[in-house]
Amino acid sequence: MASPRVLAIILAGGEGKRLMPLTVDRAKPAVPFGGIYRLIDFSLSNMINSGFLKVVVLTQYKSHSLDRHISKTWRMSDMLGNYIAPVPAQQRVGKHWFLGSADAIYQSLNLLDDERPDYVVITGADNIYRMDFSQMLDHHIASGLPLTVAGIRQPKSLADQFGVIETDPDDRGHIKAFVEKPKETPGLPDSPDEVLASMGNYIMNADALTQAVTVDADDESSKHDMGGNIVPWFVGQGAAGVYDFKDNDVPGATERDRDYWRDVGTVDAFFEAHQDLISVSPVFNLYNSHWPLFAGYTNSMPPAKFVYGHHERLGHAVDSIVSPGVIVSGGEVISSVLSPEVRVNSWSSVRESVLMDGVIVGRNTVVNRAILDKYVVVEEGAMVGIDPEHDRERGFTITESGITVVPKGHKVTR
Repeated sequence: MASPRVLAIILAGGEGKRLMPLTVDRAKPAVPFGGIYRLIDFSLSNMINSGFLKVVVLTQYKSHSLDRHISKTWRMSDMLGNYIAPVPAQQRVGKHWFLGSADAIYQSLNLLDDERPDYVVITGADNIYRMDFSQMLDHHIASGLPLTVAGIRQPKSLADQFGVIETDPDDRGHIKAFVEKPKETPGLPDSPDEVLASMGNYIMNADALTQAVTVDADDESSKHDMGGNIVPWFVGQGAAGVYDFKDNDVPGATERDRDYWRDVGTVDAFFEAHQDLISVSPVFNLYNSHWPLFAGYTNSMPPAKFVYGHHERLGHAVDSIVSPGVIVSGGEVISSVLSPEVRVNSWSSVRESVLMDGVIVGRNTVVNRAILDKYVVVEEGAMVGIDPEHDRERGFTITESGITVVPKGHKVTR
């Protein structure tokens, strides 16, 4: 029996307003993460490791940085007909841009016409997780249903933060209801204190997807959203199934990180996800060689370097991730993530922070619980994340949990 033809669609057009100022001049999926990655690299790595090698990335908002990253990094074999292709909004069906995730697919149905897949895998581009979608595809085919939604178990107390999947008590593989951020919802039969939250990952029969988004496009009352409109449309017909993420067995996963999934939709969540990377037993393990995460940096970049060994001028990093090209010159780095070509100079301290590419931390400075976007320069003697009022006066963003965010290319003065 021939293998099924699969097309993967990654929805990467989101504006990411809640991640401002990190999304001032880039799409959310292009935001750097974990030192050497972009957020989209996690979705793309999952697809490649799952064996799905025909991938389109639907872009819209400030997509130049994202398009450049994909074109430079994600090159597939032309000989085998594999590809990862960014596809911008093109106004194929009218004089308007994408009105929602379902409309993005409707306006891109020409991609299905060209590829003629049997099944379509649809994901977002801004979550941190590992998942073997080939296992979900097997489940989808065995179910005989036209739509399968991936669900992750979350505490029932957090149900009002997610789209919640309520299953049929007599057939737990069927979705009985799909409820957006409910105040009340039943717990799972085998775990009453948990619910299944939608991960925003779907597998559909290609013909069913085409029909659904076409019907939705003609509905003037629709918000043209995959989770808000398309999934309920299938649920209403008794045609939607659920795949429990806990059943996904990724090679090399540990018990600690095997069902990790985080939506980094806010700056605080983005910061916390970085902290998940750096513990001795990380909550999310970047070092799983059986399910590698691919990135755009190559071995042509020099190794990290730590210099000066005097006890008053000791270049060192503890409980941290330090990327290629970093120089820690007589400063200290604690519980932080440093992206390529960061420079930390003498008698400076970087604690619980995320420093993106090319950041320069001058002498005698303190960076504490902060995110510094690309090419920020912290001048000698300056402090970030110590005095929130002073940070606000300088135009920096302060999150609810007290994280200071310095925008790209800014010079931090005293």
